[in-house]
Amino acid sequence: MKSFLKTSFVILVLGSFFTSCKDDDDYQTIESVDKVKIDSVKIVNDTMDVFSVQSIRTYSNYASGCQGFYGYDYVHLSDLERDITAYQFNTNGPCSQASHKSANQINFSPQKKGKYTFRFWKGNNDWITKTIVVE
Repeated sequence: MKSFLKTSFVILVLGSFFTSCKDDDDYQTIESVDKVKIDSVKIVNDTMDVFSVQSIRTYSNYASGCQGFYGYDYVHLSDLERDITAYQFNTNGPCSQASHKSANQINFSPQKKGKYTFRFWKGNNDWITKTIVVE
């Protein structure tokens, strides 16, 4: 019985090792990272309590499956002002040529009361401005 358990354990460990090792060809390399326009922003509550958390969703369009959301540049201009720019990755390799829309989010947790102004980069010198009052 003990040898059966030992053998089963060895087979299980080796099986999981070989199935978890993937070929590097399964992954595409990120070639570049660029700004991507934020087309729209959804804020559920325009008033919230200090120290609470709210998710702010942004929506962007991508030209093909070789592009997708990479991250945000979240700049504190002052205690109550924020500029947010989204970035997209561009990969090499085969991918769908269909355009797609992606939703992403920032979790906002204010540490003090006030009227917060968020500016989301929409392209060129255009911004989407949203305000959240923190009580």
